[in-house]
Amino acid sequence: MMYLMFTILIITIALFVWGKYSPDVVALVSMLSLFLCGVLDLKETLSGFSNPTVIMIAALFIIGEGLSQTGWTALAGKKLIELAGKSIPKLLVIITLGSGVLSGFVSNTGTVATLLPATISSAWSIGTMPSKILIPVAFGSNTGGLLTLTGTPPNIIANNALIEAGFEGFSFFEFGLIGLPLLIIAILYFRYIGFKLLPENKTNNKPINIDATLHEWISAYKIDNDYYRLRIRSISPLLNTKISDWDLEKKYKVNIIRLKRRHPNRLKGTQPFIELPEESTELRYHDIITVKGHTEDINKLMITFRLGLLAKESAKTELRHNLINQEVGMSEVIVTQQSFLVGREIKLHEYFKRYGIQLLATSRHQKPFLKDVLTVEAGDSFIIRGTWENIENLEGQHKHVVIVGRPDEMLKDVDELTPKSFIALGALILMIVLLVLKVVPGSIAALISAGIVLFSGCVPFSKAYKSISFTSVIMIAAMIPMGLAIQKTGAAEMISNSLISVLGSDNPTLLLGGIFLLTTTFSQFINNSATAVLMAPIVLLAASTLNISPEPLLITIAISASTAFLTPIGTTTNAMVMSSGDYKFLDYFKVGLPLLILFLITTLILVPIIWPF
Repeated sequence: MMYLMFTILIITIALFVWGKYSPDVVALVSMLSLFLCGVLDLKETLSGFSNPTVIMIAALFIIGEGLSQTGWTALAGKKLIELAGKSIPKLLVIITLGSGVLSGFVSNTGTVATLLPATISSAWSIGTMPSKILIPVAFGSNTGGLLTLTGTPPNIIANNALIEAGFEGFSFFEFGLIGLPLLIIAILYFRYIGFKLLPENKTNNKPINIDATLHEWISAYKIDNDYYRLRIRSISPLLNTKISDWDLEKKYKVNIIRLKRRHPNRLKGTQPFIELPEESTELRYHDIITVKGHTEDINKLMITFRLGLLAKESAKTELRHNLINQEVGMSEVIVTQQSFLVGREIKLHEYFKRYGIQLLATSRHQKPFLKDVLTVEAGDSFIIRGTWENIENLEGQHKHVVIVGRPDEMLKDVDELTPKSFIALGALILMIVLLVLKVVPGSIAALISAGIVLFSGCVPFSKAYKSISFTSVIMIAAMIPMGLAIQKTGAAEMISNSLISVLGSDNPTLLLGGIFLLTTTFSQFINNSATAVLMAPIVLLAASTLNISPEPLLITIAISASTAFLTPIGTTTNAMVMSSGDYKFLDYFKVGLPLLILFLITTLILVPIIWPF
């Protein structure tokens, strides 16, 4: 039975390394093979899907998405880049530190996704290539995951293995005792050694971020030419009437884009802004309305309704900070040849209004189109504004229509904070407090915080499942039975005895080194979570055989599982920066090997001191 299990394990690892099939599919096939071959029974085979580790990791994805959706990760990324200024060494230090600290609380993948565009932009702006900066972002996030219990899945796996073995688990910040020194070493390494080893690959990936995209739209569509802010004075006929009373769109060819209350009263339910005014919206004294229309139509409107004209802000500033926020956004819609809209005559404003969306500008043949009635042609494009959800729905309902500036991506680049931002942050802090005080098990603490994020609307329920990386979750759940099989068949005992016999039983530090090297070798080619699942039962048995504490051995697994520095396929974060930096396979090996050796030496010195055998 042991040899059958080893055969399945070797094939599983080979499929992970080959990479043709998704890791979750490989893990599921491996799990089914263990059952069909009689290695595990049904309960053991499906045990991973009820494991607290899996539940906790899924909940953490939702919490991280809450921080991302409400502006925290974008704000953190941009502030880090601002601190670096024009200094390349300073940028290296700050970006490695920032990615490390951020990944202690947000997923490593989410951290790199957040910092990637800002890092590329900063590299170009200070006169260096992104390839000199991006590997430090990936390696910094991998290292920063070691700062907290929830920073990376191997930490959670090691902690749960310790608890299931009958020991007290690690505290929330206990991993930081080794994680912080390793992060400092990574920062110093990239500042003084790694920077010299990083290649300077020529790339053509100057980024288009939300500010640059809006600036391009303003120029191309001439949006700033007919964009005005008007104040409703005490003598205006509009006072205390509804928008529907005046039919402004048809009679005056003017659209109200946004309304700002000069005298909001939150206690009475009056909000300072009405982002998408409706026909039923009431106009009040001193309201400031943002309107879209031709200059002559605006002048007519001002005279007829005795409105005051306010100084126009910079169009770029106005659009960035007033017309786009956590609630509403803007996108460009381009009609393709296959779209059913081609050849149809439509009233543009009425058409988009059906979907709860405002039309801000139209372009044909790369020139602004000023009429409201249009027979649609392929290539026609529109600038629209609406809730992020409505823009997403529009994309789902219109085949062969291209949405430039995808809502899910642009929303995460909005760095302005709202009340929901502080709810999301509060949910994270609550989870940390519950974990530190050990009020409830870790998985329950994560579920409580994820529930707060969902029910408060920080992450819409419709996006909750999309925010979870089911590839990772299913892979971990499906690999847990392999760990059981290693124990059940006696393979864990055999590997453990082999490690002890080769490295000796008199010096646990040598065993620690062997565990580090074996785990990091696996992690260069297969997912670090799967590596941790495989190694945990082996080291627990080794600790029991030698009658030593399993804590230093499990901590070493967590560390070495996060040291996939030698290949681009070791972690998702390594792969994410590969194309942006135009890195080759050997670039990772050349830059990562010295850092891996430093981590090994540091682990062998500090771990036995912090967690004695």
